[in-house]
Amino acid sequence: MNPDLDTILTQANTVLNKRPFRSDYNGPVYVGVDLGTAYTVLVVLDEQKRPLAGRYQFAQIVRDGLVVDYIGAIQLLKQMKAEIEADLGFALTQAATTYPPGVPLAEVKATRNVLIGAGLECSHFIDEPTAANALLQVADGVVVDIGGGTTGIAVVENGEVVYTADEATGGTHFSLVVAGGLNIPFDEAEQIKIDPARQQMVASMVYPVMQKVGSIVARHIASFQVETIYLVGGTSSMIGIAEVVAEMSGVKTITPPHPMFVTPIGVAMLDR
Repeated sequence: MNPDLDTILTQANTVLNKRPFRSDYNGPVYVGVDLGTAYTVLVVLDEQKRPLAGRYQFAQIVRDGLVVDYIGAIQLLKQMKAEIEADLGFALTQAATTYPPGVPLAEVKATRNVLIGAGLECSHFIDEPTAANALLQVADGVVVDIGGGTTGIAVVENGEVVYTADEATGGTHFSLVVAGGLNIPFDEAEQIKIDPARQQMVASMVYPVMQKVGSIVARHIASFQVETIYLVGGTSSMIGIAEVVAEMSGVKTITPPHPMFVTPIGVAMLDR
């Protein structure tokens, strides 16, 4: 695994939340876009491929890996791009982007066209778990990207992805359980789900969904010899989910800090 992983993710969390931009930077940049079911992330790396700038925003423009609000996606990405350009003082011209494994080719093209519509040439597009591994640098193991709508799985052997899969269970399903259990609107449930003061309550409510994620992972890796599972994606930060995946799969499971930023940083590293 990447020895600098924790440092890079901590720096990304600072940049994307507190925005301490280096306004004097004018070197080459690497740009990544992750159009998620819950959050859209745009991250810019410097010439050392360290976080330089970025934005992330909750937006329901994608469902189960499919772009469902094409115009909204373009407008959101265009706005995020303009804000970052204003901070940095120069234009962003291209970016790499991701898609869940198993998404039809037509939808992959739709994701690329969102970038083009926002004024970014699409330099590269790749499945989410493989993008995540560009940062993780897992030589042998399994990368599981638990996003807003889907759980994506990539089995890595000798540094190469040998198997990918994707199923429609993710953070949205957790929010729906919270909304139903508390009899509240979905948007309110989404806020409760990410409230640190209520995480323990939420974890107990959504435990069956955690088990569903664990069973998906266990089923897809059953025919492989796996020693470690690495969880990424925003939903991976939920209390208890790594323990449930480990219990269901029988495999040691690790969640890096700020897992929502792993995939967008990884895909930015592939921008060229």
